[in-house]
Amino acid sequence: MPTRRLWIAFFVTASMWSQDAAPGIQVTGAVSKPLTLTAPDLAKMPRATVKTKSEGLEVSYEGVWLHEILKSAGAPSGTDLRGKALATYVTAEAKDGYQAVFSLAELDPVFTENQVLLADSADGKPLVGAQGPFRLVAPKDKRGARSVRMLTRLDVVQLRK
Repeated sequence: MPTRRLWIAFFVTASMWSQDAAPGIQVTGAVSKPLTLTAPDLAKMPRATVKTKSEGLEVSYEGVWLHEILKSAGAPSGTDLRGKALATYVTAEAKDGYQAVFSLAELDPVFTENQVLLADSADGKPLVGAQGPFRLVAPKDKRGARSVRMLTRLDVVQLRK
């Protein structure tokens, strides 16, 4: 009987260790409030939708504007994005190590209309597998190379201190 309890305890513990924490996106670097955002966190933020076309197929992505996430983390934005802050960029990193770079100014609607979406769904369904659970969508880029899929981290880097 004690052996059976020991095996049950082992399997319960092993299954707890094997369960991954809820997927999230870390926002780190030159921000005043580093964040780790999960899908429920993003669901509470103001939502936006963009449509893209690839090989004749239209896809409707839903998520949160990237500048809103960076603002929540305390990155300079709007009228505070001037001087030394203009020498700031964001690296977006995927689970597989893929990276892309955006300047902070090109993400801010005060500077440009080229907004980037941090998407968590496409055509009304959650992003899964090699597409998700999170993805950047840069709808005005001519190529999709900066639409980082399997996004895990956003690192804000200021060149000048």
